[in-house]
Amino acid sequence: MSNLDLKPAATVCGGRQDVSAAPVRDLLTARTVTLGESTRVRRLLPNLGRRMVGAWCFVDQYGPDDIAREPGMQVPPHPHMGLQTVSWLHDGEVLHRDSLGSKQTVRPRELGLMTSGRAIAHSEESPRDHPRYLHGAQLWVALPDAHRHRAPAFEHHAQLPEVTGGHGLHATVILGELDGARSPGTVYSPLVGADLTLAAGTSARLPVQPDFEYAVLTMSGEAEVDGVRVPPDSMLYLGSGRSALPLSADVDSSLMLLGGEPFEERILMWWNFVGRSADDIVRAREDWHKGDRFGEVHGYNGERLTAPALPSTPLKPRGRER
Repeated sequence: MSNLDLKPAATVCGGRQDVSAAPVRDLLTARTVTLGESTRVRRLLPNLGRRMVGAWCFVDQYGPDDIAREPGMQVPPHPHMGLQTVSWLHDGEVLHRDSLGSKQTVRPRELGLMTSGRAIAHSEESPRDHPRYLHGAQLWVALPDAHRHRAPAFEHHAQLPEVTGGHGLHATVILGELDGARSPGTVYSPLVGADLTLAAGTSARLPVQPDFEYAVLTMSGEAEVDGVRVPPDSMLYLGSGRSALPLSADVDSSLMLLGGEPFEERILMWWNFVGRSADDIVRAREDWHKGDRFGEVHGYNGERLTAPALPSTPLKPRGRER
């Protein structure tokens, strides 16, 4: 999925100095962004109050949208560098195409994982004959320096491990490991992503790692996480230092849990690129403009995206937090 801001800000993220070793409860609200031709998303990362959670550096949430008479998601071919994209659906279907020649329909509770490495391009769209509702999230994971120039790849995993915590809690492990269950998706830093389902009346404790920082966002319903209500369109940043996470819900609810070791490296993120310097970003934009390096996506009925103009001022750090 692309960041379609016409004037994307350069954001410097990462580093351990801004991560509290003690638990926190920081409730963050989303901002609305138009994506493609007809989809509006709620952007939770990067946020004014939080730039990263572990290696997770970007989170867009969308739907549930009734697209029975609409084209649904239509994101033209666009480039990525230095990151992984994670496609996660609760309702609907998304057709992925990329410059490696991959063509894959991703369905609810299936993992679509694209590792951009040094360069890749892809498109995402609702199929012509698509389900009525579209509801999901698109997330990015920053690649550590040792892996950011690797060859690009795409993975699709229809079967993912599950954890049953009892007392109404069920978890699907999207990436990484949770309570002894490990996702088949390839990761390059210690992290976890999980889809949590809480039945009405749930009161449970989910085992977590004290050296990971965590955040939870609401996909549906409204649950309580460590004593804090997390309404729709919000994300609760939890910091580190917990061995268990209390969860409860009065109504059927669904959450996403994101976590990982604090990302030690400082990264520069602009548009759809993650680099380490302004030169990295400028070079990537020029290569996309010239048609070099990122390859071509075949089969999408439309033109590829044009990169936004670079800011008139040099790309500068904006900090991890407020």
